Order: sequence, then structure tokens, then C-alpha cells
Amino acid sequence: MKTMTCRQLGGPCDLELSAETADEIIKAQDRHLREAARHGDKAHEPAHEEMKGRWKHPMKAMGWYRGVKKTFAQLA
Repeated sequence: MKTMTCRQLGGPCDLELSAETADEIIKAQDRHLREAARHGDKAHEPAHEEMKGRWKHPMKAMGWYRGVKKTFAQLA
């Protein structure tokens, strides 16, 4: 189990998210952003909007995805 913060994944806060794989931690971040936005958290709205449109720009999205996977792999 590895842990990354919302901020490490491109969000605005230091909530710790834990998962076994990089893909699972990305999904946890997506759930966190949706929940925060649903509750009106203005600080999370930009990250939530970016998450929703992530794959509209595949090259940028793949760069972000590879970066998260690399960072996750380097965690102890």
C-alpha cells in the first residue's frame, strides 16, 4: 500500500489517498475530487474540471498519467 496526497496528484489539498496501484490511486483521487466538488468546495473545482476533461487532450493526459505512475512507483 502506497500513499499520495491530493496535491501530489494535481489537487489543492493534503488529503492522503492510499492504494495498491497507481491506477487505484488515480481512481481514489477522481472520487475525492467529485465528492469535494459535489459539496461545493471551490478550491477543488479547477482540479475537478481538469479531471473531467483529462482525456480531451490525450497527449497532456498521458504525460500526467505517466508522471503519476512514475511518482507512485518511486514511493517506498
